[in-house]
Amino acid sequence: MGTDLRLVLLGLAAVVPDGPALAHGEAHAASPKRASAAPGQTRFGIAGDPARATRTVVVEMSDQMRFSPEALVVKRNETVRFVVRNRGSVMHEMAIGTPEELAEHAALMKRFPDMEHDAPHMAHVKPGASGEIVWNFNRAGTFEFACLALGHFEAGMIGRAVVR
Repeated sequence: MGTDLRLVLLGLAAVVPDGPALAHGEAHAASPKRASAAPGQTRFGIAGDPARATRTVVVEMSDQMRFSPEALVVKRNETVRFVVRNRGSVMHEMAIGTPEELAEHAALMKRFPDMEHDAPHMAHVKPGASGEIVWNFNRAGTFEFACLALGHFEAGMIGRAVVR
């Protein structure tokens, strides 16, 4: 196995729980495969049960490389349903994680733009479409959500979730 491939696999192991892989550009938020993905504990929480969502937060993404809202406060152990709307004309995504993990993942995307991945903490959304993430924030801390499409993270498409 080549060194580059080993680095990709090691990097993905840190940020992507086990689940089916789809092309990064695929809009898979509503995919049945996504709903059945086995939840895995991460540093920033765990996939949530849609039946246990206590609130819905609509997050809009734009070609100005911004999320709206850019920040939110969440109670520890709260399950949030994110409805992620792409108001832009290019593919955007929302990926939840620690600042370090998202920065590492963005660097991997830069090196391997065709990398395939899918996880319960991500929604890839085509222009004009919507996706969904249901997430249980069972760990306290300050986490981020970001668009990891090539160049978007570097342009500042990052939001913050404070879990108390």
